Amino acid sequence: RVNGHHQENDMENLSLFEIVKLGKSATQSVVDDWIESYKTDRDPALLELINFFIHCSGCKGAVSSEMFRHMQNSEIIRKMTEEFDEDSGDYPLAMAGLVWKKFKLSLCEFIAVLVRQCQYSIIYDEYMMDMVISLLTGLSDSQVRAFRHTSTLAAMKLMTALVNVALNLSINLDNTQRQYETERNKSIGKRANERLELLLQKRKELQENQDEIENMMNAIFKGVFIHRYRDVIAEIRVVCIEEIGMWMKMYSEAFLNDSYLKYVGWTMYDKQGEVRLKCLTALQGLYYSRELNARLELFTSRFKDRIVSMALDKEYDVAVQAIKLLTLALHNDEILTAEDCESIYHLVYSAHRPVAVAAGEFLYKKLFSHHGPEDEGRPRRGRQCLNANLIRTTVLFFLESELHEHGAYLVDSLWDCASELLKDWESMISLLLDEPYPGEEALTDAQEAALIDIMLCAVRQTCECHPPTGRGPGKRVLTAKEKKTQLDDRTKITETFAVALPLLLAKYSVDPEKVTNLLQFPQYFDLEIYTTGRLEKHLDALLRQVRDVVEKHTDKDVLEACSMTFHALCNEDFTIYNRVDIVRSQILDEQIDKFHRLLEDVLQEGEEPDEDDAYQVLSTLKRITAFHNAHDLTKWDLFTSNYKLLNSGLQNGDMPEQIVAHALQCTHYVILWHLAKVSEGSASKDDMVLLRRQVRAFCLMCQRYLNSISTVVKEQAFTILCDALLIFSYQIVASGREALEPLVFSSDASLQSELLNFILDHVFVDQDEDSSTDDEANKIEALHRRRNLLAAFCKLIIYNVVEMKTGADIFKQYMRYYNDYGDIIKETMSKARQIDKIQCAKTLILSLQQLFNEMLSDLGCNFDRSTSAFCGIKELARRFSLTFGLDQLKTREAIAMLHKDGIEFAFKEPSPQGEGGPPLNLAFLDILSEFSSKLLRQDKKTVHLYLERFMTFQMALQRDDCWLPLISYRNSLQMGADDDTLSVISGMSSRSSARSRRSKPPAASKRKLPEGTCALNHNYTLNKIINATLLSKTFSMYTRQICEQYLREIGLLSFRSLSSAHEKWGQKQKCCERASLQYGKMRGHIQHTIGLMEDDEEPIVEDVMMSSEERLDDLNEGMDFDTMDIDLPPSKNRRERSELKPDYFDPASIMDDSVSILSSICLFIHSLIHFIIY
Repeated sequence: RVNGHHQENDMENLSLFEIVKLGKSATQSVVDDWIESYKTDRDPALLELINFFIHCSGCKGAVSSEMFRHMQNSEIIRKMTEEFDEDSGDYPLAMAGLVWKKFKLSLCEFIAVLVRQCQYSIIYDEYMMDMVISLLTGLSDSQVRAFRHTSTLAAMKLMTALVNVALNLSINLDNTQRQYETERNKSIGKRANERLELLLQKRKELQENQDEIENMMNAIFKGVFIHRYRDVIAEIRVVCIEEIGMWMKMYSEAFLNDSYLKYVGWTMYDKQGEVRLKCLTALQGLYYSRELNARLELFTSRFKDRIVSMALDKEYDVAVQAIKLLTLALHNDEILTAEDCESIYHLVYSAHRPVAVAAGEFLYKKLFSHHGPEDEGRPRRGRQCLNANLIRTTVLFFLESELHEHGAYLVDSLWDCASELLKDWESMISLLLDEPYPGEEALTDAQEAALIDIMLCAVRQTCECHPPTGRGPGKRVLTAKEKKTQLDDRTKITETFAVALPLLLAKYSVDPEKVTNLLQFPQYFDLEIYTTGRLEKHLDALLRQVRDVVEKHTDKDVLEACSMTFHALCNEDFTIYNRVDIVRSQILDEQIDKFHRLLEDVLQEGEEPDEDDAYQVLSTLKRITAFHNAHDLTKWDLFTSNYKLLNSGLQNGDMPEQIVAHALQCTHYVILWHLAKVSEGSASKDDMVLLRRQVRAFCLMCQRYLNSISTVVKEQAFTILCDALLIFSYQIVASGREALEPLVFSSDASLQSELLNFILDHVFVDQDEDSSTDDEANKIEALHRRRNLLAAFCKLIIYNVVEMKTGADIFKQYMRYYNDYGDIIKETMSKARQIDKIQCAKTLILSLQQLFNEMLSDLGCNFDRSTSAFCGIKELARRFSLTFGLDQLKTREAIAMLHKDGIEFAFKEPSPQGEGGPPLNLAFLDILSEFSSKLLRQDKKTVHLYLERFMTFQMALQRDDCWLPLISYRNSLQMGADDDTLSVISGMSSRSSARSRRSKPPAASKRKLPEGTCALNHNYTLNKIINATLLSKTFSMYTRQICEQYLREIGLLSFRSLSSAHEKWGQKQKCCERASLQYGKMRGHIQHTIGLMEDDEEPIVEDVMMSSEERLDDLNEGMDFDTMDIDLPPSKNRRERSELKPDYFDPASIMDDSVSILSSICLFIHSLIHFIIY
């Protein structure tokens, strides 16, 4: 029914819950219909409302009229709990999907509209509200989470609606009182007594209504909120904190006091981030109003430290809201101390952008938003403008933070709130170029460098429109408005800096740091402005300054910045290209001609060059190398000159290391530019032959320099050689580039060995052994260099440039150098497994074998397995095992091959003690057992059979300590290898606070592989060792030999009475078969029983309250919400089930009683026959 009219037949019989769930009817009309029915007959209407709350909880039961009339609320709730559907833990408020999200909103709206429509009459009838509050209070104390969650939400929304009613009553009561006072203060002649009586009557009525509403609110607050704000379910605690925040904001006169604020303060210590987040958002609504700040003084004094500490919360959303709350608290300057503010300031450098932006807003409001009277008359431009003063403050903050390399992070943090300040290029340029006014303090050298850095970062942020690297998702698609703003800003940048940049370069031309930053500005220019704006003269001035910088400086960063400047300006799409290209060609001609002359003089002398000649050659080579990085210089044939220089350095050994290092780098650039030209397809066959010869000659040269005495040269040669091998590997012909096949250069075994030895000698060294570095900064720099060397070699493994087995020497260092290179080695293992799972597994086991051999050589064959060396190898194996993940099917073949190689290695070497002793490497099986858990059940059987190929029957009977690795390994292969019914699952259960969707698993659910699936791939040796026919013929003889040997040793049989023993053994075998049938029946019965137990779903019952001992005694103490789960003890059947599987390899299980021994042997043999045949 809608608006009291019948519409369609299918809507007539819908319940109130279904109508609200569908959401097709307006909430106002639904509530009006219910009110009409309530006025007609309140019992059926109230019964419908009660069932509405029951159904909203997901309960399928319903309260009947008979139950409503004769049962108390507690009895009704108990009955509904019994009828609750326990098949699933889902209920409407916990379900996902748009329908249920809308339902939650509709439920909250229904309650609010219901109270609003009933606020003038029905809620005061002492029937409807009493019944609803009583029901919701009882449901909120239920152990069923669905009842508790739904009723708490409904009760809190009901409380919010009542608070709104109480607020209106308070306003009306104040108005009535004011009218009464006004009327009473009139003179007797003008006073209307009837009006006074009406006002008194109205005031009395409003006061009574307000008292009733307060009683209702107290009942809800004390009956529901006090208990549920500490509920074990985070969603319920969130509901409570969210609503109390609304009460304090809506009706601050009644609720904004310490009696209610303390609950929010306590809950800020909650372990769940969503609850802490809701506390902060609730407080933001209070701190936002300056009028309410005065009432928060006591709360702020007690919980300020907690709020400040939450700025470093592990949940980023919580940290962001904490910083925003502290920003609102800045209205009162006395709240936060200098230490509190400093703890927020450094967060502008956070890698998480929302945290950094919030901290940037805090910093801006704290330092930049306060303007005094003296700022009124400041000019709008120039050194004395307001922005110039703020820019100075920004520079000082940047310098005091001592994070000079993170200027881009500071700019990005301030961008949302201070972009206009950061785009004031004129004021920044004025601070750098204009002379200070009398009495004004000039910028120091460090301040000028910091200002240039900030200015560059602001220009980059303006043109690129995305956060710096490491903060945020990167580039995004810009809107049309953003694109227009970007073009306008870029035009303004070009017009401003095209004029100012030559002047800035002229002023700071001798400062490498400042020049390097200034030379990056042209990369963000709109070059067309030079022509349209008639700025060619400024372009000429810029080119002159850049040319002057090239001639003055030899610093690598400065020269590379000059090279990139010419690369940005030499764009053939613009008319300025010819003008720039002429200057570039002049610079290169001068430098290359100079290099050729100097090199010819040095080579002709045949002696070690003096310092002046060496400096000239080095400086010239630095300039050429820097330009060759971004410009094609192949027409000058630099390969021949550099090769002569490098060859001379090898022959004479007197060439300075810096010259050799730059010559190697320059030659590498020559080859890359030659390759780029050949790849375009326009090169001739002669060019291809020339490049092929140059590549091989250069790689050989780098290989020879690996043995240089200079560390700088060796590391440079190694890095370049690895890059060259990667570039000219077989992958160069991919993507349709078969024409480049002649350029493929493959490394031979000697080169791979030399590269590997270089890594082992120069990378895997301890910090203490590296005597070349003393202070901490140099140690960090040396570590970065070693990481780069390791990464260069690992790329060769990943791309199959070198054999994967060479990675064994790298992987075995995983644990020892985990802090320095753990991430690189782990990523290499991951990529190698993606390429070839089996070869990667063989490499891992090879690394463990190498470590085992090294341990044997150090400790000898009689080592103790408790030594740190052996435990370290075992721990490494465990780490390797974890890298295979949880999906055993994907790694099945790799794990099986790993076990195969491990078993062969364990039995490879004979026993040093002679015949009858354990093999030399038998202890390796203890290491190999770390991978047994990764085997599938059927593969464990296959691996166990493969293990028995290497075992003699004497080995199976050994129980000495030296044979324990074999015993433990066999046990690890037999664990879980039997029927699924033998696997025991503990009765312990852990239930999460948020119940997930669960379905009943079938009683005998097993993960089965497709029929015909072999235990291992047929290509491998492990799959070939099983021959069922041969095994069935030879097994009886093999087991008889074992029995004879064992019985002979224990004295039960003599050599002459073996035949009679065989007859007795046959009789015993029949007995065992009969026992096996009985055992099978018993196992089937137990399996059926356990299956029924596992089918029974756990009741949806949770402990709803924590121990009273955990209550807070002080406002500053945190709350510890620990869920107390109900844990059912294991049944007798489960205990019996766990006792069905004996350990046949446990020495303690051998009994002294002869009969018991014989019985155990028979059962053991029968189990083996059943295990193999079936």
